[in-house]
Amino acid sequence: MISDLRYAVRTLLKNPGFAVVAILALALGIGANTAIFSVVDAVLLRPLPLRQPEQLVSIFGSFRGGAQFASVSPADFKDYRDQNQVFEQLAAALSVSSPVSLTGSGEPERLTGALVTANYFETLGIRPGLGRGFVPTDEQEGANYKVVLSHGLWLRRFGGDSDTVGKQITLDGKPYTVVGVMLSDFRFPRLVDLWAPMPLNSRGMSARGAHFLRPVARLKRGVTLGQAQAEVNTIAARLEAQYPDTNTRKGLRLVSLHEQIVGNIRPALLVIMGAVGFVLLIACSNVASLLLSRAASRQREIAIRSALGAGKARLVRLLLTESVLLALIGGTLGTLLALWGTDALLLANPSNIPRLQETRFDMGLLTFALLLSLLTGLMFGWIPALQVSRFNLNASLKEGGSAAGGSGRVRLWHRLLVVTEVALALVLLVGAGLMIRSCRRLLQVSPGFNPDGLLTLQINLPDAKYDNEEASRFFQQITQRIESLPGVETLGMVTTLPLGGLGNDNPFTILERPPQDPRQKVTADFRTVDHRYFQAMEIPLLRGRYFTEQEAREAAHVVVVSESLMQRFFQNESPLGKHLMIGEPAAYEIVGVVGDVRNRALDLEVYQAMYVPSLKVHETSLAIRTTVDPLSLARAIRSEILAVDMNQPVSNMRPMNDLLFNSMASRRFSMWLLNLFSAVALILAAIGVYGVISYSVTQRTREIGVRMALGASRYEVFGLVLKQGMLTGLAGVAAGLVLAFGVTRLMSRLLFGVSATDPLTFAIIALLFVLVTLLACYLPARRATSVDPIAALRYE
Repeated sequence: MISDLRYAVRTLLKNPGFAVVAILALALGIGANTAIFSVVDAVLLRPLPLRQPEQLVSIFGSFRGGAQFASVSPADFKDYRDQNQVFEQLAAALSVSSPVSLTGSGEPERLTGALVTANYFETLGIRPGLGRGFVPTDEQEGANYKVVLSHGLWLRRFGGDSDTVGKQITLDGKPYTVVGVMLSDFRFPRLVDLWAPMPLNSRGMSARGAHFLRPVARLKRGVTLGQAQAEVNTIAARLEAQYPDTNTRKGLRLVSLHEQIVGNIRPALLVIMGAVGFVLLIACSNVASLLLSRAASRQREIAIRSALGAGKARLVRLLLTESVLLALIGGTLGTLLALWGTDALLLANPSNIPRLQETRFDMGLLTFALLLSLLTGLMFGWIPALQVSRFNLNASLKEGGSAAGGSGRVRLWHRLLVVTEVALALVLLVGAGLMIRSCRRLLQVSPGFNPDGLLTLQINLPDAKYDNEEASRFFQQITQRIESLPGVETLGMVTTLPLGGLGNDNPFTILERPPQDPRQKVTADFRTVDHRYFQAMEIPLLRGRYFTEQEAREAAHVVVVSESLMQRFFQNESPLGKHLMIGEPAAYEIVGVVGDVRNRALDLEVYQAMYVPSLKVHETSLAIRTTVDPLSLARAIRSEILAVDMNQPVSNMRPMNDLLFNSMASRRFSMWLLNLFSAVALILAAIGVYGVISYSVTQRTREIGVRMALGASRYEVFGLVLKQGMLTGLAGVAAGLVLAFGVTRLMSRLLFGVSATDPLTFAIIALLFVLVTLLACYLPARRATSVDPIAALRYE
């Protein structure tokens, strides 16, 4: 084996051109696979960094025939906690993060907090890195405020000082005692800066009709997810009979915590993993084709070895040693490329890909790269090794035996490898084309408002400092100041900006047409706005009017509804003057109808919405319509807000176009990777076609010389070679179209507005491959026409 290895090294050094091309092709394939596998390993395969994560489940409220991922009411949560026999622990967090303002030391900063039950960390099986978590007495209403800091906030704001534990900080104007600092890899819920205990036993937590908790549970040892689901179904039926007004058709849905975190991104990552697998197969086909071509010049060497007593197994081992050596060198270079590629992926990290920051290179990834390199070496080396070992000894030892390398069987293998390359590359390009068309369709979707020239920001007023009237005065003051700035056209406010991925479903009924069963209520997205929100966002008014300033200041019981709500419930009549029963319930008069807005995401169906007026809100987003570059006003706007309250932080200041762009981050990430790998595949396939035709021309030099000596014109020779190459390429295109027709169905969930078998995409990609094949065949065919018949015959 050592002798074979030394010989393989000498052989590669004598053929540097072949070695460089083969190693680069393998490095691209192995590197891409290793980089993407590192992401798949971190996101999908690696267990969550929690104690016995397989026992953890996320819990959602569900409605028969309706929503399956709703929140849970506090009263229901307590009942399920007290009555179940399958959970070791049952905890909960608020379904939405709680923005808080940190003041008192340094510049004011807006942070993202999470209200959790005292046993939240214990349920997840995690302990703070410093200090402690929460205890049951922390949940009591009126208890001293406690807080646990995230590791990132502790480092950024407090310099990693261990004495931070036990100190007091000011959040929303209230003193909180820091009792702990979490570990650096704890991110539940995601993107949270701190955690505070939820006052679960307060009066505000007794409502059964208000749903705002997201429970998480730890199963008892030996209990399966199916058994736990059956148990909560039994409790749900009991609560439905006990509280028919609020719990009719309502239950719980259990999902493993790992599935809940990564389930949405799994299809995209698996598609990308399949794409890089195709790139590696194409690279292997390319190198196998190179080895077959190179084998033609080694037939005499192999024949001599055989004549001296080398058996077929000994010859195969020698050739496989060379293949594996090539693969290991390519794998080493590919691992270095994977390190760089992984860093690039992390830099381009879309925020909606969970666990991506956990990606790291370790011995497991290095082992994967090594095994992949060995497997790759065996995969592309096996066919050439077997073909070279099957030779005619006498023919190979003749002076003219070089032609043996061009046997019909070898040429057939060449063509099969090229057909494989073209087919696989075509599948990748069809997938990339579908993603490009999908993103273009998504960009063409109207969000329902005009994002150009719109600057957005968020403000959270602390309850301890501002009551409703003071909040109203604060917003009136900053509105006057900001609208007086040059370049500002108007300013509007809304509780939650569109495209944030969040909805606020609120049940309602129509006063003039009450349902037969009072418990039968429908929901609509509910948003509180001021009187200028629609004008600032340029949401068109279809009927009626917008709110007045007085209605916003007094939080009047009037409502503006969306076009989809009007079409669903008021098809043959005007909705103006009708009343929606919302909340308490209270009757809200419909005064206007506006165009539909895609509040949740561009790729989701339009959801009916209703808007009520108010300035008496504490958590709000501002939409500022400008006539100049929005970011050029950022500093002046921040200064005007601080002039009203120097301790009031401003956060998430960015143009609306950035929100629009970020809402497609996951799709753009997938499209970018597919395009990159498809470009590599196309280049490798073109090189493969070119190499096969060049090899064919070299092997057929004598035949071409004879044809030309007998009167064949250069055009006829050119057409002969071109026809051979095009037939091979077209066979690959046909096979690729059939394969793509089946494979692209697996990426249907990633597409928007485009069928997985879109005929236009298939036709364009097929035409592209025909042109690429034509270009790859042109140069060898042109070279064939320059063959000198006399020289060719004399050579032979």
